[in-house]
Amino acid sequence: MELDSKLRQKFKRFRILIIGRANAGKTTILQRVCKTQENPEIYNSDGEQIDPAVLTASRERGVHDIENEMVFRSNPGFVFHDSRGFEAGGQFEFNKVKAFISRRSKEKHLSDRIHVIWYCIPMDEDGRSFTEAEVKFFSQCDTGSIVVIVLFTKFDALYDDEFAELICKGVSRKDAQALAAHHAKEAFASGPQLKLLYNRKGNRRRPRCHICLPDMDKDNADCRPLIELTAETLDNDTLRRMFVSTQRTTLELCMRYAVERSLARHLDTTQAMTSRIFGKSDREIVNDLGNWFPQTTVRS
Repeated sequence: MELDSKLRQKFKRFRILIIGRANAGKTTILQRVCKTQENPEIYNSDGEQIDPAVLTASRERGVHDIENEMVFRSNPGFVFHDSRGFEAGGQFEFNKVKAFISRRSKEKHLSDRIHVIWYCIPMDEDGRSFTEAEVKFFSQCDTGSIVVIVLFTKFDALYDDEFAELICKGVSRKDAQALAAHHAKEAFASGPQLKLLYNRKGNRRRPRCHICLPDMDKDNADCRPLIELTAETLDNDTLRRMFVSTQRTTLELCMRYAVERSLARHLDTTQAMTSRIFGKSDREIVNDLGNWFPQTTVRS
């Protein structure tokens, strides 16, 4: 459709803020989402690329700019912002994140806004308890209409605990290996993390949902559940279309939304009759479906 083509010209990139402690697996997840093992290129707010050596030196001095944009060559349609430094729990860093979210949620141009927040909480041995940073974020940070999804990263660390417990109960190693993941998910579902996340008194903005991500460090890691959950959680049709058409992880998702959101509308009986009366062509239907596949050229 002409409207979608104009929209993509104005709204070319989908912007995600990823928040979390150091070693929460943030970069690894972004690499999986963008289907690459390379590090991202970093650009400042003026669009100038930053030398990695300069960036490393700044980080060592504890300096980090949340305004910097992270872009992977494999999928430049995604722009990521990293809250590195916020995990320290300092009020100065927290205020910077709050101000960034507040301003970016109200930007005049849709392409300049933050469209999704992924908040990473690692489940390895050192990070299972909520820190002051997490409590402060959910109790004090007004995220407005921005969708917030919590990512429980390194979830496979819980599998090891359950495996050890099953072995102690006399379960064979083979059976314990097969049961560990299921037991970990069951225990987590009734554990303290989700109660603090959704039921803690004083939480100003609860996340829309959460997802458990195991084994993201493996070469065959599958991030499709994260992609699919994000698409389902977005309640703005424009943002959903941009996200689905930008991701390159699963073609199936593009096809499903193209059929459910576009083709079904064209095949509606009433609209089909209207289309015939006013001469809507098959070409328009093809173009409408094609908006879900912006990397594919449809020949005339």
